[in-house]
Amino acid sequence: MDVVTIDCRYMDMPRYAAAYLLIDGGRAAFIDNNTVHAVPRMLEALKSRGLSESDVEYVIITHVHLDHAGGTSALMKACPDATLLAHPRAARHVIDPSKLVASASAVYGEARFEELYGKIEPVAEGRVQIREDEQTARLGSTTLRFLHTRGHANHHFCIHADDAVFSGDAFGLCYPDLQAGGLYVFPSTSPTDFDGPEAKKSVERVVATGARRVFPTHFGEVTELEGAREQMLDHLTFCEGVVEDAVASDLVAEDLTKFCTDRWKQRFVDTLPAEVNRPESWKLLQTDLDLNGQGLAWAAHKIRKKRAS
Repeated sequence: MDVVTIDCRYMDMPRYAAAYLLIDGGRAAFIDNNTVHAVPRMLEALKSRGLSESDVEYVIITHVHLDHAGGTSALMKACPDATLLAHPRAARHVIDPSKLVASASAVYGEARFEELYGKIEPVAEGRVQIREDEQTARLGSTTLRFLHTRGHANHHFCIHADDAVFSGDAFGLCYPDLQAGGLYVFPSTSPTDFDGPEAKKSVERVVATGARRVFPTHFGEVTELEGAREQMLDHLTFCEGVVEDAVASDLVAEDLTKFCTDRWKQRFVDTLPAEVNRPESWKLLQTDLDLNGQGLAWAAHKIRKKRAS
C-alpha cells in the first residue's frame, strides 16, 4: 500500500490540513477531503500517480467536521464509482448535510461559509456505507480496519491499514512547523463532544494496533508513537483538570469560555518548545486555541447540567 499526503491548503495555510490517498493494486481510496477547494488538489495527486477517477474505490471520512469532510459531495461527484465509508453517526450528515450547513453558516455567516467551504450537497444514500467498530473493507490486497474512537467526536473512527493508522483528530494535532524543537503533539478539544477519558482510550487504542506510523489529518506522518502517546495523555489530563475547575467555578457563557481559553493559552506557553515559540507559531495555533477553549467550556457546561439533573 502506498500513501500520498496531500496538502489541502486549508484557509490558505500550508501543512495545516491533509487528505490521504491510499493506492494498492491500481485501486485508490481517499481518507478525509477537507473542503470543496481541496478536491482539485486531490484529483491532481491521483492523476500524477497514473490513476483516474474511475480507479477510486472509496472515499472515507474520519468524521464530519468540515475541515475533514467538507469536500465530500464534490469528491463523490468527481469519482462516480466510489463508495463513501463513514461512521454510523456520521453517515446521516453526508446523506442530508442541511443541519451541518445551517449550524456552520450560523457560526461563520453565509458569505464566510461560502468562502471557506463552498457548496455542500447531499450524497445519495445508495453510495454510502457505514462501518461499525472493527468492521473491515478491502482495497486491493490491503485490509482497512475501522476503529470507533470517541473523545474528539462521538462519530469519529480511525482506519488501521498495514502498519499505519489514519487517525483523523483522535491522536492529536502534529503540525510540521512546530516540530523544530522536537515532537510536539496536542489534542483537539473542540466542541461539542470532547470527553477526556474517552479521548485517552482512543489514544491507547491507536497505539495498541501495533502500527509503526500514524497519519493525523493535521498533519502528515508521525513515527514517534510512544512520545506522541505520552504527550497526548499528559495534555488530556491537563484538560480534565481544566474542565473540573470550570465546573466548580461560578463562571458562565463568555466568561467560562475565556477561563478555559486562557488556561489553554498558558498550556501552550508552558509546553511549546523554545525553538518554535514565535509569532508564526501562535498564528498557526490561534484557531485551535479558540476551539479548544470553547470545547472545554462546553464539556464543563454539559457536566454541570448532568450533575444538576
